[in-house]
Amino acid sequence: MVNETRVLIVDDSAFARLAIARELKNTGGIEVVDFARTGLEALEKIRQYQPDVVTLDVEMPHMDGLETLKRIMVECPTPVVMLSSVTGSGTEATLRALELGAVDFFLKNSLANPIGSEEAADTLKNKILMASRVKAVRQSAVIEPVIKLEKQNKKRNACNPADFVVVIGSSTGGPKALNQIVPDLHADIPAAILIVQHMPPGFTNSLADRLDQISSIGVKEAAAGDAIYQGMAYIARGGYHMVIDDNGTLSLTQTAAVSGVRPSVNVTMKSVVEYYGGAVLGVVLTGMGTDGTAGAQDIKRAGGRVLVQDEATCVVYGMPKSIAESGYADAIIPISGITKGIVENLKRYTKGARSERSRVCSVKKQDS
Repeated sequence: MVNETRVLIVDDSAFARLAIARELKNTGGIEVVDFARTGLEALEKIRQYQPDVVTLDVEMPHMDGLETLKRIMVECPTPVVMLSSVTGSGTEATLRALELGAVDFFLKNSLANPIGSEEAADTLKNKILMASRVKAVRQSAVIEPVIKLEKQNKKRNACNPADFVVVIGSSTGGPKALNQIVPDLHADIPAAILIVQHMPPGFTNSLADRLDQISSIGVKEAAAGDAIYQGMAYIARGGYHMVIDDNGTLSLTQTAAVSGVRPSVNVTMKSVVEYYGGAVLGVVLTGMGTDGTAGAQDIKRAGGRVLVQDEATCVVYGMPKSIAESGYADAIIPISGITKGIVENLKRYTKGARSERSRVCSVKKQDS
């Protein structure tokens, strides 16, 4: 008999607790061990039952989901799936939860909608089963974001058209990984950054704003017609593929999902290669599935390079693994080395570009 994944449901709403439990029981493969109405009760029951996964409501009275999550990760590390709303405060809190160590999140209102509720229940089940395979790491302290830099000092470089583009793709575990990479990029980086994070509409704008507050480069949610500048990062909008149009500006499309997702890393990488050729670096971070593999192949064929995050530092070693096993990764490195890898590859490219310009100039002089 296959062991079921044991889940503790934490929510102050009796209706929500019963609705979630009903959906999980109907899908099978999951055992709801108990419920908790408050953060303190959750901590007690985690110690008592030692569940495989905790579903945790973001918004609770007295001790909210964020404070509860902090204590879980310090006192009794357990994989957590946050249950969130799409309100402004809900998205902000959810992003903070992902930074604090939550594996994933699920929109609570999806289960309240009778249309497509079966699909929503399957999504929640899959997120819980995936989370059960993640090893929760004990945290000794909570790391707070760096104080926001002054706008006028951040984007001095963001007026020069980019000759080189870094495309970053991520999914489950991606917001925390991006939080480690993007703030370490210097404002004078001679490249534009295009980021494709698998997220639903409403969350990518909050992610962009949050990264912008703690980064030296400018970060924004991509909009149709955005020029692609050095020292800027553009995050694909949830529900839209991000591509480059014939004018060299960003365009958003709602064409069919690719690799089961929209936005898709594959779509963005292919489009960037078509416009920039080999002046592209692909970076694929933690995430489930194979999105990014076809795009990595496009980058390699054009003469660009590809970096992927290693298994030890991934929340889910799916997307990077697919690329590595396909032979398209130039380097497999821990999250702590990704920023350095980006900088080193930019130096390699600019050095090569200078050499090519010198060669062309030399040929022209000889011809004259």
